[in-house]
Amino acid sequence: MAPSFWGREARLSDGGGGGGTPVVVKMENPNWSISEVEQEAVPGSPAAGKAGRGKNARQITWVLLLKAHRAAGRLTGAASAALAVAAAARRRVAAGRTDGDAAPGESTALRARFYGCLRLFVVLSMLLLAVEVAAYLQGWHLEMPEMPEMPGQLAMDGLLAVDGLAAAAYAGWMRVRLQYIAPPLQFLTNACVVLFMIQSVDRLVLCLGCLWIKLRGIKPVPIAADKDDVEAGDEDFPMVLVQMPMCNEREVYQQSIGAICNLDWPRSNFLVQVLDDSDDATTSALIKEEVEKWQREGVRIVYRHRVIRDGYKAGNLKSAMNCSYVKDYEYVVIFDADFQPQADFLKRAMPHFKGKDDVGLVQARWSFVNNDENLLTRLQNVNLCFHFEVEQQVNGAFLNFFGFNGTAGVWRIKALEDSGGWMERTTVEDMDIAVRAHLKGWKFLYLNDVECQCELPESYEAYRKQQHRWHSGPMQLFRLCFVDIIKSKIGFWKKCNLIFLFFLLRKLILPFYSFTLFCVILPMTMFVPEAELPAWVVCYIPAAMSIMSILPSPKSFPFIVPYLLFENTMSVTKFNAMISGLFQLGSAYEWVVTKKSGRSSEGDLVALVEKHTVQQQQRVGSAPDLAGLAKDSSLPKKDAKKKQKHNRIYRKELALSFLLLTAAARSVLSAQGIHFYFLLFQGVSFLVMGLDLIGEQVE
Repeated sequence: MAPSFWGREARLSDGGGGGGTPVVVKMENPNWSISEVEQEAVPGSPAAGKAGRGKNARQITWVLLLKAHRAAGRLTGAASAALAVAAAARRRVAAGRTDGDAAPGESTALRARFYGCLRLFVVLSMLLLAVEVAAYLQGWHLEMPEMPEMPGQLAMDGLLAVDGLAAAAYAGWMRVRLQYIAPPLQFLTNACVVLFMIQSVDRLVLCLGCLWIKLRGIKPVPIAADKDDVEAGDEDFPMVLVQMPMCNEREVYQQSIGAICNLDWPRSNFLVQVLDDSDDATTSALIKEEVEKWQREGVRIVYRHRVIRDGYKAGNLKSAMNCSYVKDYEYVVIFDADFQPQADFLKRAMPHFKGKDDVGLVQARWSFVNNDENLLTRLQNVNLCFHFEVEQQVNGAFLNFFGFNGTAGVWRIKALEDSGGWMERTTVEDMDIAVRAHLKGWKFLYLNDVECQCELPESYEAYRKQQHRWHSGPMQLFRLCFVDIIKSKIGFWKKCNLIFLFFLLRKLILPFYSFTLFCVILPMTMFVPEAELPAWVVCYIPAAMSIMSILPSPKSFPFIVPYLLFENTMSVTKFNAMISGLFQLGSAYEWVVTKKSGRSSEGDLVALVEKHTVQQQQRVGSAPDLAGLAKDSSLPKKDAKKKQKHNRIYRKELALSFLLLTAAARSVLSAQGIHFYFLLFQGVSFLVMGLDLIGEQVE
C-alpha cells in the first residue's frame, strides 16, 4: 500500500488539471519492490516542473529505501542460514559421533588404514605449506627456472648466496622435488588424464546414442495382441509371480503392498509373495496383518518370513523360488519394499515377451517421489536420471544388455533357471544374475516410458552405505566372473563390452581417476609445481561432462556446480568401496538396508482409500482405513527415543577438506587462479560432507 501523501497529491493534480505523478508501490514482507513508476508533466509549466522535481526526488528516495530494505532482507536471510550451519556444525563436533563408531560386527581395519593415509597427507601438506610461506616471505623463487643444463644445481647456487643454510635447505628440497618427485607424479598425472579422457569419450558416445534414439524414435515395440485374444478370458494372460523382498521396512510396506495388490491383472493369474526378513517382531506382525487384509479382499497373496537371514536379499529370493507352486508360473516380477507400480504396469510390460522367446528381462524406469526433498536428493536425481535415460536406454537399444536394477523388472523364470538362479556370492545379486543371463544368450529390453515410483535416501549416512554396496559388489563380481566371460560363447565384441566398458571403465576406472586425480594429484601439484595439471582438465572438461550428465534432468540445471563438487566428494566413498570389493578387504560383504522415510505414504494411502471407497463399504474391514493408518503411523513414535539416530562426523571427508584447503592456500602463492577456486570450493564441499550438513538432519 502506498503512503497517503501520494494519493493526496494525485487527487490535487486530478482536480487542478496539472501534471500528476501516479506511483504504484507494491510492498511484500520482507522484500519490497516498486512495480511501476510513471511520470507525466505538462510542458511549459514552471510549477509543474518544480513539483515534478520534488516528486522525482521523493521517488528516488523511495526506490533507494526499498532496494536497501530488500538487500537487508537478503543479508539477514544469508546471515541466518550461516548461523544455522554454524550451529549444526557445533552440535556435530560437540556430539563427538564419528564414522569410526562402527556398528556391531562391522570391520574398521580398512577404514582406519585409509584414514591414516589421509591424515599423513594432511600433515605433510601443512608442513609443506609452512615451508612455502616462509620461502615466499624471504623472496625465494617458488618455481625453478627452466635451464638446459643442471637447472637444479644452478638454482641451488643462486640460493646459497642469498640466505645461507635455510636457502640451501630449500634449494635441496627443490632439487629433490625436481629430480625425484615430479617425474613419477607427472607420469601418474598423465595416466589419470588419459583415463579421464577415455571415460569422457564414453560418456559423450552415450549421450550421442541417446540423442539418436530420441531423433529416430527408437524404442521396444511389443507385438500387438488381437482383440479377440484379449477378450477371450483370463487364461490368455500369462501366470505372473510378484515378489516383494523386505527387511524392517516399517515406513513403506503398507502403500507398496496396496499398490501391488491393485495391479490390473486377472487375480487368478498372479500371486504376490511378501518375503519378510525382518528381525523386529512388531514390524513382522504389522506386515502379516496387512497381508491378511488383502487376502480378505480376494487377492492371492502369501506371507513368508525367514528367521535366519542367510544371503540377504539374494537368499530371500532364492528361498522363495524353491516353493513348489512356483512351477505353475512363467514370469516373476520383483519390487523392493518402497516401490509402487502403476496399476497398468503388467499390461505395459508383459506384451514385450510375446513372440520373443529369447527375451529374458524387461526392465522399467525408476521415478522418485522425493527428488526435491533436499539438496542430497536433488543431486541423486541427476545421477539416476542420467543412468536410466542414457546408460540403460542406449545399452538396451544397441546391445540388448544392461545391468538389472534389482527391482521394477520382469524376469522369464526359464531365464533365471538357465542362468543358475539367485546366488549369495556378492552384494549385487541383481548384476550377478544379469551378467550370467547375458553369457547364456538372453536378451534384455528396457522400457523408458514405463515408470515405477520409489524413494531416494534422504540422509548422507544412508546414501554412503548404499553407494558402498553398489561399488564394492561389482568388483567382487568381476573377480568371480572374469574367467566365465573369457570362456563364454558370446561374441568377441560383447566380451569386450562386458570387460572393458561395463566393469573396468564404468565400475573401476571412474572412481579411481575421480578420487586420484582431483583429490590427491591436484593438491600435490600445488606443492610440486614442476608436475603440471592443465586448466582444461581441472575446469573445462569436468564442466562439459557435468552439463551432459544434467541434460536428462533439465530442471536440475541450477545445481550443476554443486553436482560437480558432489560427485568428486563421493569419489572417496566409491574408491574405498571399489578397493575393498576388488581385494576382499574390510566391509566388502557388508549389507545395510537403505533407510526409508515413507514420505509418500500418506498421500498414496489417501488416494488408495478414495479409489476404493465403494468397495470398502461393501467389504467390512477388507482394506486399511485412515484411522488404522494413523494408528499404525503412530506406532514407530513410541520407541523413537530408543532408536534415536544422530548425525555423524565423517573423518575421511574432513581430512580431505583440510588437504584441499591447504593446497588452495598454497596455490595463492603461485597465482594459479582456476586451481585455487576449484580447490577452495571442493575443500568446502568435503567440509560440508564431513560435518554431515547435507541431506536429512537428525537431532
